Amino acid sequence: MAAPGQETVLEQEAALEEAEPPAQADAEEEKEPKLRDTPEDISFEASANTIAFHPSRDIIAAGDVDGDVYLYSYSCLEGGNQELWSSGHHLKSCREVSFSHDGQKLFTVSKDKSIHILSVEEGRLVTRFPKAHSSALNSLLVIDEHLFATGDDNGMLKVWDLRKGTAFMEMQQHEEYISGMSIDENKKLLLTTSGDGTMGVFNLKRRRFELQSESQNGDLTSIALMKRGKKVACGSSEGTIYLFNWNGFGATSDRFAVKAESIDCMVPVTENVLCTGSIDGVIRAVNILPNRVIGSVGQHLGEPIEQLAKSRTGQLLASCGHDQKVKFWDISSLSSIVVDDYRKRKKGGQLKALSRKAFGGGDDFFADLREEIEAPKEEEKEKEKEDSGSDESDSD
Repeated sequence: MAAPGQETVLEQEAALEEAEPPAQADAEEEKEPKLRDTPEDISFEASANTIAFHPSRDIIAAGDVDGDVYLYSYSCLEGGNQELWSSGHHLKSCREVSFSHDGQKLFTVSKDKSIHILSVEEGRLVTRFPKAHSSALNSLLVIDEHLFATGDDNGMLKVWDLRKGTAFMEMQQHEEYISGMSIDENKKLLLTTSGDGTMGVFNLKRRRFELQSESQNGDLTSIALMKRGKKVACGSSEGTIYLFNWNGFGATSDRFAVKAESIDCMVPVTENVLCTGSIDGVIRAVNILPNRVIGSVGQHLGEPIEQLAKSRTGQLLASCGHDQKVKFWDISSLSSIVVDDYRKRKKGGQLKALSRKAFGGGDDFFADLREEIEAPKEEEKEKEKEDSGSDESDSD
């Protein structure tokens, strides 16, 4: 039996314990979801090959190596991402997804040689071209409400008209896979990049092949129109960006190498700045003319990046990689960056972080990443003394 004084203390402690849970419950009820700079990562059971933002809603689509297609709504509120539906119609890897311009349909192409068109609201299969190509499909470009183009692993380009349900252009000018496609504002010239190292030019109005560029080193992996359509930028498996003048497609006007093993994908962010994804997992922001690597937007640590996409507002960049995740990055600061044509290279400077998440938990990973612009010629001798035995500077 407890002493009288001890009994009083025990009674007080019991009373306090009874009073605490309601207070904690009230605090939890009042707690609101945390607002983040970017949406949380979306994780998948398989690696995502392709992603696309909806043109008018906060929705993102993804296709994975198993052939599944997913539609998610995204939000910067903690726990705000929601899966809307998934589709398993493709028998093999889904290589590319793209929304129609009105946002009501989702186009998908696959290694199984088929094209699917799904309703965005329900994920229902609306149209299917089961044997669209004789080889595995690799790329897709929605041109307008009626027309879209597809490219396959053997270099075949087809342009389709939904009103007729068939392709009205079929041309095989490339010797290897078609990796990317782009079209001008007037919907006249369709440009393609290929694993054969060339860029192809096709005239949609006249339904004919125009010309093919000179062959570059390595595969051409991606394409972007820059400088209000006056410049065409092509990424390559060698880590070099090749620039062409509009209407000067035969030969490059400029080129410069990024210190990355490859440039596997890229997306224009402004008229001057594009973002690139590489096998080293780093997303770089690159200014075109003057050619500068501005810094790092983010990373999939040690995992190759398959595709990048820019949101409708231009505030977010999404990336998918072999880590089975879709990640989001804040790129709002890129629109205000001005690159000085006369700026000198900083010796030994680390790749600048352009977003709060750019370093994540991977500071050590970035320790060896250096600013990726060639030293001006007057600095070359000095650099050779400092970095004797190092690799040759890699930018033209």
